[in-house]
Amino acid sequence: MTGFLAGEDLTPNAIEQARQRKAATGGYIDLTSSNPTHQGVLFPCDTLQRASADYWANRRYDPDPRGLQAARLAIAQYYAGRTPALQLDADQVVITAGTSEAYSLLFALLTNPGDNVLAPSISYPLFDYIAMMHHIELRPYALDERRGWRIDPASLRLQADERTRAVLIISPHNPTGAVVSARLPVLHALGLPVICDEVFAAFPYHVPSVPPVGALHPELPVFHLNGISKMFALPDLKLGWIALNAAAHDRFGARLEILNDTFLSASMLTQSMVPAIFEYGTAFTHTMHERIKRSLDMAIELLDGCANLRVRPPDGGYYLFPEVVAGWKDEEALVLHLLDHGVLVHPGYFYGYEQGTHLVLSCLTEPEQLHHGVKRLVAALALP
Repeated sequence: MTGFLAGEDLTPNAIEQARQRKAATGGYIDLTSSNPTHQGVLFPCDTLQRASADYWANRRYDPDPRGLQAARLAIAQYYAGRTPALQLDADQVVITAGTSEAYSLLFALLTNPGDNVLAPSISYPLFDYIAMMHHIELRPYALDERRGWRIDPASLRLQADERTRAVLIISPHNPTGAVVSARLPVLHALGLPVICDEVFAAFPYHVPSVPPVGALHPELPVFHLNGISKMFALPDLKLGWIALNAAAHDRFGARLEILNDTFLSASMLTQSMVPAIFEYGTAFTHTMHERIKRSLDMAIELLDGCANLRVRPPDGGYYLFPEVVAGWKDEEALVLHLLDHGVLVHPGYFYGYEQGTHLVLSCLTEPEQLHHGVKRLVAALALP
């Protein structure tokens, strides 16, 4: 067998098998969900109806290889309101059918088979599959847990070689919540294009705001990835974008336009709704942000009361990544133990991190369920 995932064992792992058994015999509290539509976080229906009305009344398919200009202007205005501001014009925005497609386009733009991209060692598994599709390597650089999961500059330098084509940064990082808040001299020294995934940027927690990396490093080509999935709790509408700072646009803008024109995947309906979503959805995002902050406050307070755990408040996002400091060395055994006691979390190794014992839980979870689930987790950790 040849091709994508050839020879891969696709059998459900032990945790998934146990989850299925638990679901069939009494259920559990799920503290892993990042799907807002499963957690009662629903963008206002009347706003969506208003946003789509003009499209249905004047329906016309007239695609633009970068995306509808009105949508790109709304996105550019969003970046002008960030702290610090990132000044863009509409041509510096390329609209995609979500951030996964944006990654694929950028890997195609920046790499050839056999090249590599530097990526954080704690990383979402999706990236590995997209890299595999493009026959490139993700070379892991370290995050320093003792310094709040900051990027380790020595590791970045060590991992770069003659076939390194870009650096991938996630800010706020998933699942540690670390935010890149200042210039990183190592990025300037390497001089490589930067792909910055900032899908959680609307949700700062321990920092006042999430700076666009392209504003911190205007001399480098920086591609900012975001979309309406997290910011407006609209994963079902499948719209993301790549925002290019001036250096990225000047060097790569024309070729990225050709790549996006090849598929034109983003829905015209959803693109037409973007200006109204930004105009009328800000209050909704603020409300969602306040709920997430309250949930993080509550979960951290409960976890701080457990002697077996060390929890670090995240800079941003809505995940917690507590370390189990006593009683357990085997993450899989611990997750299975917690599932036996009616609560589902993810082990740190699901995200490629195998140092110490860590758990991952989502504070997007409906607040009452989150409260019960975290209390159940703390109680189960106290058991042998």
